[in-house]
Amino acid sequence: MITVLRPCSDDNEIRALKEVMDSGWWGKGPKVAEFETKFAQLVGAKHALAITSNTHGLDLVLKAWRIKNADIISPTLSFMSTGIVALWNDCTSTLCDVERRSLCADPEDIRKILKRNTRAMIIVNMAGIPANIDAIREFFDGPIIEDCAHSCYTPGAGTKGDVAVWSFQAVKTMPCGDGGMITTNDTALYKRMKPMTWVGINESTWDRTQGGSGYSWDYVVTEVGYKCYMIDIQAAIALEQMKKLERHLAWRRHIQHRYNTELSGYVEAPEYSETVQYYCSRVPAGHRGGIINFLNQHGIHSSVHFKPLHKHPVLRQNREFPVADTEWLKLLSLPCHPGVSEDDITYIVNKVKEYFDSARQGHEGR
Repeated sequence: MITVLRPCSDDNEIRALKEVMDSGWWGKGPKVAEFETKFAQLVGAKHALAITSNTHGLDLVLKAWRIKNADIISPTLSFMSTGIVALWNDCTSTLCDVERRSLCADPEDIRKILKRNTRAMIIVNMAGIPANIDAIREFFDGPIIEDCAHSCYTPGAGTKGDVAVWSFQAVKTMPCGDGGMITTNDTALYKRMKPMTWVGINESTWDRTQGGSGYSWDYVVTEVGYKCYMIDIQAAIALEQMKKLERHLAWRRHIQHRYNTELSGYVEAPEYSETVQYYCSRVPAGHRGGIINFLNQHGIHSSVHFKPLHKHPVLRQNREFPVADTEWLKLLSLPCHPGVSEDDITYIVNKVKEYFDSARQGHEGR
């Protein structure tokens, strides 16, 4: 089976993990510190805070901003995390429609649904395509989280919001099993969030070994915190994946180019993406179920990114979503990751063409 998404590694990750295992420091330690420094440099941020997941990062930022009993806006075409974290903070989760081509949050729809108690927004760079945050800034001056789960690394990603949250989940462009990062230039916010990653403790155990006079056992807790810090086992993998990032992204863009060129006239190509986290093609209405089954029968896994969040009862909205409701029915994600070979691409292209050529002949026969 050619998978739609998958992580790719080699002996370097194994060696990095063995180094951590042999060091005896498996928790949050030197590898996490190294990863935070290098990732901040990669995306051009002053501060980086490594955490357990993008989802925990979104939640932590809202808690650090002390946003409760308010309204939070996010796009309906997204993974569940962006809509559900508002509910974790006793807020209402208001979903906006998306732009037809980019599938990112539509600023004009946000303008229509903006409420007096809208305190923050979570804006997603869908499939690595930059959302139009500049247009949102024209009428909203509150805090914006730029969700960069799909944007590692799109040049300029993470620079439009007040804070950015990234993902290293197992099928992302720089995976380490699971994990995330919060980046910001706001020093006060960073200092507030850091102890929140470990139940409010102001310095990690590793930090308390770095003073030059041995291990300091004491610490101070001044406010409520949680437990969502990254550990060295994850960071060791992420650091190796970072070394491969440029090569892996180049291959994803190569796949994107071949699909765009060779499937023209068969499927609608998505807007250009630097990361191609998902290759979200669009197929003619009524054909998605058929082509998914056909491809699966021929050893090709495909998927849909994403079912609109307002379709789930937990986030039901009392309004219409004309773009998302129309476009998501056409979405078909084709395999796109570094493990897809040149021959795989040719095979996938040929099978997609075979399905639609057969469908056209059948229609003409009637």
